[in-house]
Amino acid sequence: MYSFKETLNRIENEVSQLRFSRHPQSLYAPIEYILEIGGKRIRPALTLLACNLFDEDVDKAILPALGIEVFHNFTLLHDDLMDQADKRRNRPTVHKVWNANTAILSGDAMMIYAYQLIAEAPSKKLSEVINLFSKTALEICEGQQLDMEFETRDDVTVAEYIEMIRLKTAVLLACSLKLGAIIGGASEKDASLLYDFGIQIGLAFQLQDDLLDVYGNPETFGKNIGGDILCNKKTFLLTNAYKLANTNQLDELNRWMNSREFIGSEKISAITQLYDKMGIRKLTEEKIQDFFAKGMEALESISTESSKKVILKEVANNLMFREV
Repeated sequence: MYSFKETLNRIENEVSQLRFSRHPQSLYAPIEYILEIGGKRIRPALTLLACNLFDEDVDKAILPALGIEVFHNFTLLHDDLMDQADKRRNRPTVHKVWNANTAILSGDAMMIYAYQLIAEAPSKKLSEVINLFSKTALEICEGQQLDMEFETRDDVTVAEYIEMIRLKTAVLLACSLKLGAIIGGASEKDASLLYDFGIQIGLAFQLQDDLLDVYGNPETFGKNIGGDILCNKKTFLLTNAYKLANTNQLDELNRWMNSREFIGSEKISAITQLYDKMGIRKLTEEKIQDFFAKGMEALESISTESSKKVILKEVANNLMFREV
């Protein structure tokens, strides 16, 4: 079995060797730019680790794993444009360095290139791999659309929020794992268990992100605390607050949500205090643990030696237990 560090190094090396020599270069320069910015490379690493659970030879999964990484960065490129974000990993976003039209077209080219890489899967597994990837790509679009619609709604339920993050975030983690498992020759049952592992860990990860945005340490979280509160972002915490608030708390919550002029620190403090009074932090932590436990249960059920599962357990723990 390859270690997680060895797998990440392999992916980083392979990404750095991707070349875009076609013309016009102005279409491909933004692709090179966003891939060079870096990132955690978690998803393609999961593809190789999942393959390695069932087969010592992971080389046949390299190109499809790169396809996952290219596709993930494509979604980030278009997300940045839709959100009008200025920075990505502390660098100007593609639409800021170039322009919106270039970001759209280069993003489209990235998606097509991702399919070309995914299609390099072994021929016997190709149909299954393409079908899984296509289903996942469509689901991510559905999740992004729901996320945008939630911005203008004040009646988003907890169940709707969970479904949105399942589509927008969890399915690509799950796809990365199942795709590697399929290429590695896993049984249908084991591949499905890895997919479920990815879904549960993905949901737990996103809820952890929601929690850290309110209660995290900005030095370790990597961004300022309270950003979701300031922009009225629908999160697990906010949707539960609307569900649990009494009349007075609901009035105060709505007052802050509907205010157009406010001091940011005061809004963050007030909403956080409301969360504290309603026990939102504890509720969120319990839900994170519930998703995480279900993910671990799915991983344990896979019919391969326990020693081979250790690395995936470590990855899951590293994703989840970030400093609050």
